[in-house]
Amino acid sequence: MSFAKKARYALISFCALITAACASLNVSLPSITESPTGERLPGKIIWRDLLTNDPVASREFYSELFGWEFESVGKASNLRSNSAYTLIRHNGNLIGGMVDTLALNNRDDISQWVVLMSVEDLDARVTAVTAGGGTIVAPPTDLQDRGRLALVRDAEGALLGLLETRDGDPADSEPEVGGFLWDELWTSDVQSASVFYNKLAGLSRDTVDIDTDQSTSPTYSLLKAGDKPRVGIMPVPLEGLDPVWVSYIRVENPAAITSRVTDLGGRVIVEAQPRPLGGEVAFIAGPSGAGIALQTWPLK
Repeated sequence: MSFAKKARYALISFCALITAACASLNVSLPSITESPTGERLPGKIIWRDLLTNDPVASREFYSELFGWEFESVGKASNLRSNSAYTLIRHNGNLIGGMVDTLALNNRDDISQWVVLMSVEDLDARVTAVTAGGGTIVAPPTDLQDRGRLALVRDAEGALLGLLETRDGDPADSEPEVGGFLWDELWTSDVQSASVFYNKLAGLSRDTVDIDTDQSTSPTYSLLKAGDKPRVGIMPVPLEGLDPVWVSYIRVENPAAITSRVTDLGGRVIVEAQPRPLGGEVAFIAGPSGAGIALQTWPLK
């Protein structure tokens, strides 16, 4: 079995362990929004969790690069360690969480960003996953204030969480510099994945032609909820990489960010460069190896 597959299965096993632990410990993770909206936005990526085996280095890395703030809530959430779960804030606003894999007794290197997609009727969506050829990694689990969560793999193997929030989803807003901008599915079969997410969350595919030669086929697609683009979808661009969800952070100057990555313990995977869609992009990994993309916005 390849290293990539071993890491993927270790990650899947660990995610199942997390939800099992949450269920047995009666965990109550904080709501993802401090101002209840009472509205769900199916198909939108509404949260991102960083799984890391080095939370101290990860905190320093993201704090220095983007000014993120971290708030440990492990014991308050009924977890065994206060470091087990940490909220991530940007300019005081909640944007994600961080899971300390070592605090949950995991020894495998499974660091990764995991996206959570909004759904209505989680139980029905879980049924749609299996009907569409996906796999249930961890069944629906009640996290009280946060809502109900299930972890799944889509038909091509990409891992994501499905979250039915208790208080509603964060409202759409203009992404801040240093905050999350966008999410993409890098997949081995764009057509198959598009069908899967249409059945799962009602997302419809809209292709984007990024070539000047109109005779060529489009290489980028959007998955939309109605007229609202929710995520991008494209073929896996890096050799040897399994299908994966990738989150983007809005930055003004990707090269200025990448110039600091190595000194902060991270790694530059793809240097800053123009993107065919517009703007500039880079791809980096934090100290524990979790990859994340950088993108300028608007696309100019």
